[in-house]
Amino acid sequence: MIKDEELQQNPTSRTSMADYLSPQARVMKPSGIRRFFDLASGRKDIITLGVGEPDFVTPWHVREACVYSLEMGKTQYTSNAGTPELREEIGYYLNRQFDVSYNPADEILVTVGGSEAIDLALRALIAPGDEILVPEPCYISYSPITSLSGGVPVGIETFAKDQFKLTAESLKAVITPRSKVLILCYPSNPTGGIMTREDWLPIAKVVEEHDLIVISDEIYAELTYGEKHVSFASLPGMQDRTILVSGFSKAFAMTGWRIGYACGHRDLISAMLKIHQYTVMCAPVMAQVAALEALKNGLEEKDRMVEAYNQRRRLVVHGFREIGLDCHEPQGAFYAFPSIKATGLSSEEFATALLLEQNVAAVPGDVFGLGGEGHLRCSYATSVSQLTEAIERIGNFVRKLRAG
Repeated sequence: MIKDEELQQNPTSRTSMADYLSPQARVMKPSGIRRFFDLASGRKDIITLGVGEPDFVTPWHVREACVYSLEMGKTQYTSNAGTPELREEIGYYLNRQFDVSYNPADEILVTVGGSEAIDLALRALIAPGDEILVPEPCYISYSPITSLSGGVPVGIETFAKDQFKLTAESLKAVITPRSKVLILCYPSNPTGGIMTREDWLPIAKVVEEHDLIVISDEIYAELTYGEKHVSFASLPGMQDRTILVSGFSKAFAMTGWRIGYACGHRDLISAMLKIHQYTVMCAPVMAQVAALEALKNGLEEKDRMVEAYNQRRRLVVHGFREIGLDCHEPQGAFYAFPSIKATGLSSEEFATALLLEQNVAAVPGDVFGLGGEGHLRCSYATSVSQLTEAIERIGNFVRKLRAG
């Protein structure tokens, strides 16, 4: 493959189709999560703890609302920003649940999942060379999307001893004159860590002092166990500095519907809306109808799912500790992030051997960035019977390693 500088000087020197690709697309690594999911596909008797997807089916009345809308012929485009009814309900829901207030007319944008909202926010904010600060381990898309948009991702390592919380000291240590955006994801994928109001206040002070904009990915906001989620936007002075991103995939078991939203200052949302108009036009009307029904009448089912996750969480954490793997107690999301350092294997080695020898698929922690090596991400959004069997198989694998 020829170098990019040579191509710029002599475009006719391309020798393969790969030479037509942008430099960012060429060097981007495939998803480490999907790689293990693909390795597991086709294997018999496989237990998959890899993909962060609820094992619950979208509640019947939500599906029924969508079907009825189709029967009534609602198959057209909606407003680019989303239907007024859904935006109004999102605003009402966020105010009631998380004490933040947005104007549905110009501060709420309905998107194709939370992922599109994150992409839109970064593209709207980044100028070439801007540094985007990302506490890690974290959701795997933040850094690649930053790079695609011309920004420079800067990782901030968090630690199990701190329950994977971001600290003001670690944030200040990476800030430079080029720092522009801080991406937050609490409750955390992959660690299950959360941040309390007391944890947030020093972060908010640093954000204000250094004039940062925050993208707060709160897709797991409803999935907490004990402490209620505190939205970063609800802190004094932070709402105008924050783009709040969320959606319906996790809490309402609606991953395949691809429906999310972003909320923020009207100037920021307006810029995101322009990009949204030129890329996807609007979120699917059928998914918007279903999301509206979920917010209006689906909160009881959501609470029942959260209670089921809580039961599974306790089972999995106890199981890992019983087989001798240190595991901090996740307080949110539906992931455990046990340490496998005591085995002497890297995360990649452990996850690969576990899959091949015990038919259990989990994600090596190193794919989630700084601090992930030496850990394994295990989703407990699957049945108790599957989790029990998975823990038994992992225990057999660990005992075999120790026996040598």
